[in-house]
Amino acid sequence: MKRTQNDEKPSKGRMSTRREFLKGSGALALTLPALARGQAAKAGQVPPRDPREPVLAYVGTYSSPQAPQEPGNGKGIYLVEMNPSTGDLRQREVFKNDQNPSWVSLHPSRKYLYCCNETETYQGAASGSVSAYRIAQGSGRLELMNTVPSGGAGPAYLSVHPSGKYILVANYGGGTAALLPVEPNGTLKPASYIHHDEGQVGPQHATSAPRGNFSISGHHHPHVHMFHADPTGGRVVWTDLGLDHIFVAEINLEDGTLSPNSIRSFALPPGDGPRHFVFHHNGRWMYSVEEEGSTVVQWDYHEADGMLKKQQTLSTLPSGFAGTNFPSEVRITPDGRFLYVANRRHDSIAFFAIGREGRLSRIGEEWTRGDQPRSITIDPTGNFLYSLNQHADAVTVFRIHRESGRLAFTGIYVPIGSPACMVFLS
Repeated sequence: MKRTQNDEKPSKGRMSTRREFLKGSGALALTLPALARGQAAKAGQVPPRDPREPVLAYVGTYSSPQAPQEPGNGKGIYLVEMNPSTGDLRQREVFKNDQNPSWVSLHPSRKYLYCCNETETYQGAASGSVSAYRIAQGSGRLELMNTVPSGGAGPAYLSVHPSGKYILVANYGGGTAALLPVEPNGTLKPASYIHHDEGQVGPQHATSAPRGNFSISGHHHPHVHMFHADPTGGRVVWTDLGLDHIFVAEINLEDGTLSPNSIRSFALPPGDGPRHFVFHHNGRWMYSVEEEGSTVVQWDYHEADGMLKKQQTLSTLPSGFAGTNFPSEVRITPDGRFLYVANRRHDSIAFFAIGREGRLSRIGEEWTRGDQPRSITIDPTGNFLYSLNQHADAVTVFRIHRESGRLAFTGIYVPIGSPACMVFLS
């Protein structure tokens, strides 16, 4: 969502050379093992998944122009299946949506999928929207159930509360965090609560930005960029890129509201712009990535009172880098040993080992083989990492070395227009 004044690509440093070519991707038919699992699921008996059976996933895309340099080449939400041996993705079906279904999230029951439609207006109002889909067991096909306002303009992120009762929406353009109730049948109701961030916006130039950074900052008003439950489900956490703060508040699951008196705020360096975060599986550590400052910050999280304590700050870029960069996503492997950050403009994935007390040590970086990695995703087994390269119209696939955490490019390019987000169903 950021614009830059410098269109030259920074050096890739020690990353791999560009010698790979696009590989085609065709549709695969529904496999017999998947059919058997679907029938068993209807009977209430789901057998262990055959490791040879393809794994289903959904890819959200930008499907309408945001700016001349961001045309929106996607067609909607893509259903793909992953080969668990190679990591390859094969497109199975596309569910048309021309309203930028840029972020998708699954209900805990795996019966429903939700997407935020990243637009500035919906039905004449200054709001984006959120759509609810029913997932067909076995096939993974989507059926649109309903669409409601998102509670603010430009929703860039959503998550489902672990209770399954609410959708948590980060409205980037509107600077709001909204809670949308989920009906028992998976459909959505209008927002039960909308929180408007207020406060002093940060400077246009980030405190921690690399030398030679020419980015045009998003610090002109509040920008809520991520909204997610904490590990207990009793609190919610959101980032505001414009205010340079992370907020934590208690959630009332009975009426879908936040307790204003419970809101705590935690500051980042002025202008650094917190974007996304991830909790470690132990619930005690949280890692945030700062879009303007090109940093990853490790926090200690106290579940008892919702307090965050900053412990470590590291650059997401190689030593000596100079130029413009925007980190986008942060992920942790299922075994909790390694952390990955996607860098846009530098077009790399930085990787770190997670050590004692959650501290990070840098291992290295790998070229994404594509421009503008909007997000990265790790498959449920922890064997593969996927880079969703928005401006390259391709998803690239990397194998994760389980002992070292290093990435090895598989040679696989999956052509999808303006990919933005990917979630695994299986």
